[in-house]
Amino acid sequence: MEAGPATVLAAVGVQKRFGALTVLDGVHLALTQGEAIGIVGPNGAGKTTLLNVLAGSLRPEAGSVVFRGRDITPKDAADRCQLGIARTHQVPRPFTGMTVFENVFVGATAGGGRSGSSAYDVSLEVLDQCALTHLANRRAEDLGLLQRKRLELARALAVGPAVLLLDEIGGGLTDAESAALVETIASLRDRGIAVLWIEHIVHVLMQVVTRLVCMDAGRIIAEGAPEAVVAQAAVIDAYLGTRA
Repeated sequence: MEAGPATVLAAVGVQKRFGALTVLDGVHLALTQGEAIGIVGPNGAGKTTLLNVLAGSLRPEAGSVVFRGRDITPKDAADRCQLGIARTHQVPRPFTGMTVFENVFVGATAGGGRSGSSAYDVSLEVLDQCALTHLANRRAEDLGLLQRKRLELARALAVGPAVLLLDEIGGGLTDAESAALVETIASLRDRGIAVLWIEHIVHVLMQVVTRLVCMDAGRIIAEGAPEAVVAQAAVIDAYLGTRA
């Protein structure tokens, strides 16, 4: 699969191994502007490894990563962030010893390349968008899990991303918080940001994504309209373990 003219980010024949274990086995996936793709699959399917390869924290053994028609495989995570590829982590990784505002400000400056009042304004806007304004002066390490997840998203948004890679950001949220998250991600998609979202809470994904991908054993085994993918026998077998 070659990256088409509307493609923002693509994995082209990506292979990744850890020793003798093949974690990604020739993965092809293209993400277009304003598209939201959900990724589901059992633990160990290679979902987070794919995000790590796309974000630049892991280098593939074969294949390439293409951003807006340009091969960025040799670029590291910092370089890709400055290009506009931002991600969140399944386990939040805030900058400790810094406030919530300072965490987001780093995203706007070091990641997004802004400075001065522009970085300040963007940071405030993102804090409001992620319902963190009232915690702006709280030290990041003092936040609870759900607040840390919001901070993960806020730091990524402060970059001003063209592509947003989300790794199980909905885990542990209440129904009300999940509904707010769905509204936020849908608004980002509608603004033209390309979203690739790994999530085990399938009903949350189904409210946002325009395409669903199921991975198993390092390969994409199904891809297409969400309702059609979840109905496939191979997906049910791999993800749910039963056809009942």
